[in-house]
Amino acid sequence: MAAADLLLGPPPSLADFRLGAGRRGTEQEAVGAGSPAMVSRGLCRPAKFLSQDQINEYKECFSLYDKQQRGKIKATDLMVVMRCLGASPTPGEVQRHLQTHGIDRNGELDFSTFLTIMHTQIKQEDPKKEILLAMLMADKEKKGYIMASELRSKLMTLGEKLTHKEVDDLFREAEIEPNGKVKYDEFIDKITIPVQDY
Repeated sequence: MAAADLLLGPPPSLADFRLGAGRRGTEQEAVGAGSPAMVSRGLCRPAKFLSQDQINEYKECFSLYDKQQRGKIKATDLMVVMRCLGASPTPGEVQRHLQTHGIDRNGELDFSTFLTIMHTQIKQEDPKKEILLAMLMADKEKKGYIMASELRSKLMTLGEKLTHKEVDDLFREAEIEPNGKVKYDEFIDKITIPVQDY
């Protein structure tokens, strides 16, 4: 997600993270995801939304560090709170989250901003699941693969849109023929292999 996307307006409210009622399955939409308020904030984008149980868990942990009971935590406590909740941010990632939201190291953040940061962190920590869900949505017949041309189209039109060159580079790296079939498991394994640290 580009920093510019997040700076288009105020952070989403608590309701923006709640799961839509009455939907079943693994793919659910947030309440109000297409609402005018969300559109005006520039927040209509693919997202991994939080359940009410997750929000409650996050609020409970957040409250432990809200020592003055003002609905805010210190920026210096952000990494500890995130790690208490199972995220694994690096100091650099925490600093980028704070910069994205215009918060300096001596500042404070409210719960809504904290949810946005947690959402972003969790999403980037689980790329295999995100990619698999996207591919399953494209494979309506559940064949276990999609055509490379269809994948190219999705990568260039959905979410963080890739350029032709970026898709070409990705396909070359994953050894995908431009007119071939893309099997989920092989593709996900190839593109999510950690970069070797020499």
